[in-house]
Amino acid sequence: MSLPPGFLDELRTRSSLSQVVGRKVMWDARKSNQGKGDMWAPCPFHQEKSASFHVDDRKGFYYCFGCHAKGDAISFVRETENVSFMEAVEILAGEAGMPMPERDPRAAEKADARKDLADVMELAVKWFRLQLRTGAASDARAYLDRRGLSQEVCDRWEIGFAPDSWQGLWDALKGKDIADDLILGAGLAKPPTKGGKPYDTFRGRIMYPIRDARGRAIAFGGRAMDPEDKAKYLNSPETELFDKGRSLYNVKDARVAAGKGQPLLVAEGYMDVIALSEAGFGASVAPLGTAITENQLAMLWRISDEPIITLDGDTAGQRAALRLIDLALPLLEAGRSLRFAMMPEGQDPDDLLKSAGAGAVQSLIDAAVPMVQLLWNREIEGRNFDSPERKAALDKSLREKIMLIKDPSIRSHYGQAIKDMRWQLFRAKPGGGGMGGGGMKVAAPGGGRSGGGQWGKPWGTRAPQGPSAGAKSSMLAMASDQRATDHLREAVILAACISCPQVVEPFESGLERMACLDGDHAQLRDLVLRHAPEGAEVLRGKIAQSLGSDALEKLLGQRHVAITPCVRKPGDVEITTMTIAEELAKLAAVRGLKDEVQDAADDLSGEADEGVTWRLAEAAKAADRAQRAGQEDKAEYVIADNGARLDREQVAKSRSLFDQIDFSKGGRKGP
Repeated sequence: MSLPPGFLDELRTRSSLSQVVGRKVMWDARKSNQGKGDMWAPCPFHQEKSASFHVDDRKGFYYCFGCHAKGDAISFVRETENVSFMEAVEILAGEAGMPMPERDPRAAEKADARKDLADVMELAVKWFRLQLRTGAASDARAYLDRRGLSQEVCDRWEIGFAPDSWQGLWDALKGKDIADDLILGAGLAKPPTKGGKPYDTFRGRIMYPIRDARGRAIAFGGRAMDPEDKAKYLNSPETELFDKGRSLYNVKDARVAAGKGQPLLVAEGYMDVIALSEAGFGASVAPLGTAITENQLAMLWRISDEPIITLDGDTAGQRAALRLIDLALPLLEAGRSLRFAMMPEGQDPDDLLKSAGAGAVQSLIDAAVPMVQLLWNREIEGRNFDSPERKAALDKSLREKIMLIKDPSIRSHYGQAIKDMRWQLFRAKPGGGGMGGGGMKVAAPGGGRSGGGQWGKPWGTRAPQGPSAGAKSSMLAMASDQRATDHLREAVILAACISCPQVVEPFESGLERMACLDGDHAQLRDLVLRHAPEGAEVLRGKIAQSLGSDALEKLLGQRHVAITPCVRKPGDVEITTMTIAEELAKLAAVRGLKDEVQDAADDLSGEADEGVTWRLAEAAKAADRAQRAGQEDKAEYVIADNGARLDREQVAKSRSLFDQIDFSKGGRKGP
């Protein structure tokens, strides 16, 4: 439904944000100034005791200085009530006494048709529930009892039964004067193929109603009672009401439970959702017999920023989790991801609840792993990395997956997490003979001066000596005093990017790898990466909006930044490009040295190795070269008769000046 121009502006004007927010918070009387519409309270979006949540009633915006939540009255209702945009508009319009705009006639006609279909579906729900109490459903009731579903639970979930007859539901609905096209349009019956009456879609099955986010019955899932039936579970066909890829089982109740703070759990089937909800995990949903689609993933993220995928512990469940990774990677946003809680092998959530109780499920939820860990596990599982080529293949595969992530900040963090896990896998184990190749062990060549020792002991019969405490401390001290210098360089790089954003694109990968030393620098870097292509004016506006109007002034006003040529001459492409390139190279080299020092310190905790000294020396040389970059004298010189070195460019300028002087007249030559 489209809204006419100006409707939302009038709605925001009529709605008092402080009144809307006041239903959810307790105002801090000492900090708030009601007369000026300046209100403060503990944030309703995260747990805190101080009043860091600010409402500016005159401007109609709120902002939390703790969790950085921000928005207007519509977004506040959406977040706190867990409703859609249009539902939030309807709620606020009702409170403000504003009638919702008239619907488009064609849209109204379609909405009325859907309402008629939904009414037919409700009749079917009631009829199926009645059939579960008949003698024909004795086997179905016994099955439900074995699965632990009491009559109260069946009533709560509106579970029913479809008798094994061809026109049972059809005849019941026709007896209520329901038109043929409505029964067929709702997917409750199928047209005949050889003449005669249409026949029921569901026969001899336990029936689970599927409702949408508004609570309307839109489809059914049916579980076959005949073990020989080809389809154990059967869903309604797609209709005007039902789109399988855009629907979730139990979405309405799960949305309410998630809005009260429960974690959103995604299971595989109807029984899993029912079992989890009955055990206290009310925010549980399930896709409808297929892998999770992009639309379903968007639905999940509208309910919760970090749904937990509780997939079965069998091979099919694990494959489904791995497919979901590839779907989710391009869609990730800051604070929005997935976590995975894998059930024990051969069990689903229902099995685990029966065997070990709700505590076991809660333990798995608490131990749910982030998506980057599952991505890493998928790429290394069952593989051997005993050669440089195999390690390079792993790097290539992971790099391709990470590049699917569109958000530069998330892509950078994924890269760092993968780098950390790779280091743990491949680093040499102190005191052992392995080379760290994911469990790979390399035996020493037979015999040798070491008497059959292991690789990594090139010292013959001489016992290796560990480093002294002074050696360790001196190496670590090499990297300890760089923090302040690195912070200055980061400020210069960011100021250069902001002063001339058109040069940022070639340096994006370097900026993504720049490990900012404080939160402000990290936010500035992310804003530069995201908004530099939009130009300097837009970038500066985004910085002011996100970090405050004085953030840019503070950065550019720092003494070491203000004297930088690219800041003094904003927009100079050549100077800015040179500045960014040099400072990024210095950061990379110095931090490479710090990494090497840390690795060396770890290595020195084991057996002595002269290779450690060589590695440190090479890293130090690289850092020194980077430090000297941009400081070397690049001028060309000529040698005067007296042996003095003269700048060639200055000599040329002097000669040009002398050529313009007419010494015979004691002045300058005329034109």
